[in-house]
Amino acid sequence: MKLRVSVVLVMMSLLAGCASQQQHQQEVQQNQQLLYMNETYENLNHNLETEVKSDQVEVKQLKDRLQVTLVNEILFPEGGWEVGPHGIEVLMKVAPSLENLNGKIIVVQGFTDNLPVDEALRARFPTNWELSASRATNVVRHLQAQGIDPATLAAEAFGEYHPIAPNDTPEGRRKNRRINIVIEDAAM
Repeated sequence: MKLRVSVVLVMMSLLAGCASQQQHQQEVQQNQQLLYMNETYENLNHNLETEVKSDQVEVKQLKDRLQVTLVNEILFPEGGWEVGPHGIEVLMKVAPSLENLNGKIIVVQGFTDNLPVDEALRARFPTNWELSASRATNVVRHLQAQGIDPATLAAEAFGEYHPIAPNDTPEGRRKNRRINIVIEDAAM
């Protein structure tokens, strides 16, 4: 009986040690991820300092992800969907912070205001869904061209359905026409 109790006690202490070791490893990994996100946040703010100061770019660090919001006119010509020369310059500033991600994905999200697509573009973009998708996809292609691993990239289109400001003023519509570049855990 004593032998059985001793064996049970030894096994319980071994299991407790394994659980503690596993918990420690998990905490170390979480701290490494937090350091990575803090460093990436600092790099993005430094690289995009001019654009942040001029309210064209906003970098947010959320609990377990980073979000870079770029107003459309910094990336695309008026009513356009292809990244313009200034947009390429901005993406070249973003790209170094997106290299060598471990366990992260980069989701490029396209948004529009609620105004209908210009009549001249409706054959190509029947609704704002298609326009926001094309803008997000073009940003993804340019990030890939900058050397970002395409396996870490994704594009999402939200059209006009997730405004961050009222669409009843030009300034509100300007804020709603945007691209978000979101860095998050691949498991999300």
